[in-house]
Amino acid sequence: MRPRVGHIQFLNCLPLYYGLVTQNVLLDIELVKGTPTELNQFLIRGELDIGPLSSIEYCFHQDKFLLLPDLAVSSDGRVQSILIVSKRPARELDGQSVSLANTSATSQILLKIILAQKYGVQPTYVVSPPDLPRMLMESEAALLIGDVALRALYHPQDLLIYDLGEEWKGLTGYPMTYAVWVVRREFAIEKAHLASEVHHSFLKSMTYSQEHLEQIAHDAARWEIFSEDFLKDYFSNLQFNFDERYQKGLMLFYEKAKSLGYIGQIPQLEFFST
Repeated sequence: MRPRVGHIQFLNCLPLYYGLVTQNVLLDIELVKGTPTELNQFLIRGELDIGPLSSIEYCFHQDKFLLLPDLAVSSDGRVQSILIVSKRPARELDGQSVSLANTSATSQILLKIILAQKYGVQPTYVVSPPDLPRMLMESEAALLIGDVALRALYHPQDLLIYDLGEEWKGLTGYPMTYAVWVVRREFAIEKAHLASEVHHSFLKSMTYSQEHLEQIAHDAARWEIFSEDFLKDYFSNLQFNFDERYQKGLMLFYEKAKSLGYIGQIPQLEFFST
C-alpha cells in the first residue's frame, strides 16, 4: 500500500509540494488534502502515515509520532498568513470578544500567548469558521490563518492587522514553528524504508522549490487572486527547515503555553532516524 501523506490545502505549503509534481513523486504516495485541523485528526486516528501536524498537537500526542528531520512550516518573523485583524489596538482588547478561526490549534494558542504576554490583555475567546465579516459581527478582533488571512492582507480594509510571526519574533527573538512533519511510530518501525523515501522526496522538493520561487509564484498567480510579486514575497518569508534555532523557538512556545496553562507538560523532540 502506498504511504498515506497529508497535504495542507493552503498556499503556505505549495512550495513543499510543488517539487513533488516535477519529480513524479505523487505516483508513489496517496496524497490526502485538508485543513491543518482536519489533517491533525487524520494523523491522530491513524488514517495518515506521514504529514504535517500542528505543533501544539504534537505536544498532546507525541507518543504516537516521530518528527521528520529538517521539515516544518515556520517563519523567522513575518509570516503573512497568520493574522489578528482588529477593530481596535491590541492593548484595548482586554475583556473584549476575539474570534478564533477553527482551522488551526497552534495559531489559537500563539495568539493567546502574544495578547497576554506582549499586550497584557485577556480577551474572551470564541471559536468560529474563518469568515471575517461574520467574525467581526460578534467580536472586536479575529484570528485568520491560511489563504483567508492572505486575502485580508491583500485587500486591506479599515482594520488593524497584526502578523503573528512578526509579533512572536518581537516578543521572543526566535522564529516560530507552526507545524512539524511527523511519521506514525508504527509506520516508522514497520516500513522505515518507505518513510525514508517520502522524507527524502520532500527534502528534494523543498530544495527545488527554494531555487524556483519565481516560477512557483508565476504559476500560482495564474489561478489565485494574488499578484506574482505578492506571492513571491510570501513564499520567500516561509521557512521549511527545522534546525536547532527553530527547535529552540518551538520549545520556548511550549514553555510559554505551559506557563499559561494551555498544555500540561513540555514534550521532547524525538526524531525519525533515516
